[in-house]
Amino acid sequence: MSPHESLEAVYQRNLSHRTHRAGWLRAAVLGANDGLVSIASLMVGVSAANAPSFLVTAGIAGIVAGAMSMAVGEYVSVRSQNDIEESDRLLEIAHLAQAPEAELLELTHIYIDRGLTPELANQVAVAMHAKDPLTAHLRDELGQHPHTKARPVQASVASAISFTIGGLVPFLGAFAPTAGTKAWSIVAFAIVGLLAAGMISAKTSGSKIFQPTMRVVIGGIMGMAITAGIGALLNVSGI
Repeated sequence: MSPHESLEAVYQRNLSHRTHRAGWLRAAVLGANDGLVSIASLMVGVSAANAPSFLVTAGIAGIVAGAMSMAVGEYVSVRSQNDIEESDRLLEIAHLAQAPEAELLELTHIYIDRGLTPELANQVAVAMHAKDPLTAHLRDELGQHPHTKARPVQASVASAISFTIGGLVPFLGAFAPTAGTKAWSIVAFAIVGLLAAGMISAKTSGSKIFQPTMRVVIGGIMGMAITAGIGALLNVSGI
């Protein structure tokens, strides 16, 4: 920070970092991608099995069931992460109460390992312990930061909504006019959705557009191709 730079300017500059989005972005990206791939794969598989009357029902059931599954699964998963963080916090409180000198020494060594001289590391550790030792240990020893804290409800809602939006894209493909099987329109809609999802997630996370987008698209196409192949085999076998 320059001598003439205000704290507000520093705060605004730090907002350009994207770590604070970690609590919901992963769940949203996973939900959208899963919605696109799973619903498209499901409907392509049904279409390949020559069961057109079941196509719309399968799509609706897949979207509803998938969204609920994603919401519950994401909540349980992130809540487990919360439980681990809380357990570590309570353990650190106990350690600070039982052996504050040892904890101070541990923090000093952490700062030494990060490049500070032993004298400066000790000064910093003492200052941190004088102000808020628990926060210092949670941040510098365990890597717990408020802006990256797991948020189960937020992640659950983001996952369910993004799955539903993603699933509706290939679902709408079933109603598009097509000369042959509905599978091709479903695949086309799904690929467009995968392209959009890949670009949006890359843009939101601040990474380059091409590679993350291609990764999403290629993975989705592989999933649809495998499911279509299974659907065709089931049709051949007469099941």
